[in-house]
Amino acid sequence: MPVLINFKICDNAKECGGITACKSGAIYWDKEKKTIAIDNSKCTGCGECVKECPVGAIRLAKTDEEYERIKKEIEEDPRKTSDLFVDRYGAQPIHDYYLTTSENFDSEVVQSNKLTVAELFNDDSIQCLLDSIPIKDLFEGIDIKYKKVELKDNSLLEKYEIKELPSLLFFKDGKLLGRIEGYKETKDKEAVKQEIKEITSKS
Repeated sequence: MPVLINFKICDNAKECGGITACKSGAIYWDKEKKTIAIDNSKCTGCGECVKECPVGAIRLAKTDEEYERIKKEIEEDPRKTSDLFVDRYGAQPIHDYYLTTSENFDSEVVQSNKLTVAELFNDDSIQCLLDSIPIKDLFEGIDIKYKKVELKDNSLLEKYEIKELPSLLFFKDGKLLGRIEGYKETKDKEAVKQEIKEITSKS
């Protein structure tokens, strides 16, 4: 039974829970292409990968008719990864799905072949949700991968010479495109969006 992945809403991370859940190796990380890949000849149809995807990007078809239906749904899906953002800049993370660690920063953020933004924060930099800008609003219309990184030490601060938290770091293919530092409130949204537009135009 074939598995399909809706890459329009998948952040295509090497640490995908679907890969971990797949005991047969049908879903795997293609090192050469740097993407999640599927070998449906190995799929047993257990459905564990579907359970591990919090955004519903992984689908399992039990019949040829269902396969064609799901394939068509994916093709016609107007969403992008950014449409799923519910977290707010500089606020306590809501979903663990967007969290990563300093140890995984290079593999999930820096080395990503997709335009990626990482929000660096620690407990001292977290502000009230009421005045924080929704991440979805900041990246509206931009196809970008988003990760929150809770800092346990100063290694990333020193490496990227960050002076103020929270901060946003923008990467594409290993290159730092730009940054935005410091907490921003909803009244600052349009100014921040303009900064983001200027930074992401370099990708």
